Amino acid sequence: MRRIIYFLLALACFGAAIGYYLWNKPHADMQSAKTDLVVEAAALFGEFDTDENAANAKYLNKTIAVSGKVKESTKAEDGAAKVILDTGGDFGVLCELDPLSQHPRTDFPIGETVTFKGICTGFNFDVQLSRCVEVK
Repeated sequence: MRRIIYFLLALACFGAAIGYYLWNKPHADMQSAKTDLVVEAAALFGEFDTDENAANAKYLNKTIAVSGKVKESTKAEDGAAKVILDTGGDFGVLCELDPLSQHPRTDFPIGETVTFKGICTGFNFDVQLSRCVEVK
């Protein structure tokens, strides 16, 4: 009986150590993250609009670089900046700037051509990219 209690206590300590490590694990640096795919904003939106399942298989949870013209640029009250890249229609590619990275600028004039690198999180009217950083 005593061995079982010691075993369970050791197992609980091991689980707590793993949990502590995962909780404090640092986030990946998006500036130096490897880009899996490079695509134009209109082509990316077109793929999601045509066949969302195939586009999810190709892009979802991957780091992609997207180029396009700025359609809209906003800042929330908490300082989070979002940029929508134009795709020629009502919707576009929404790039949420990474709150964990330093950005040389967060204001993007409408019509400027920019490239953002971020993680594709899916399609909800706009194609969503999170943790974006500007690529020069």
